[in-house]
Amino acid sequence: MSQQHGYVHAGATSAIADSAGGFAALTRMGEGSEVLTVEYKLNLLAPARGEYLRAVGTVIRAGRTLTVCQIEVRAVDSDSHAVVAVGQQTLIRVASTPSP
Repeated sequence: MSQQHGYVHAGATSAIADSAGGFAALTRMGEGSEVLTVEYKLNLLAPARGEYLRAVGTVIRAGRTLTVCQIEVRAVDSDSHAVVAVGQQTLIRVASTPSP
């Protein structure tokens, strides 16, 4: 998951940010609902280096169809929790589909 300089790749950072926002949006949905990302903007603020990354999604507004979330990714070490990315995301509610 690292890139040529040893930092966590931006694609991996983006993927966990997307998931964090999605799970935050799901907390505002009724049973039988799922979410899909409509769009997101992520600003990479610093190289992602640490023991692990932690992403947090926060619902800004939950509507009947669209939900807007704020997303933040931190690189965590034993002595620091540096913000490495922030963004905003829009998700759409869709009906759950049965598993095959």
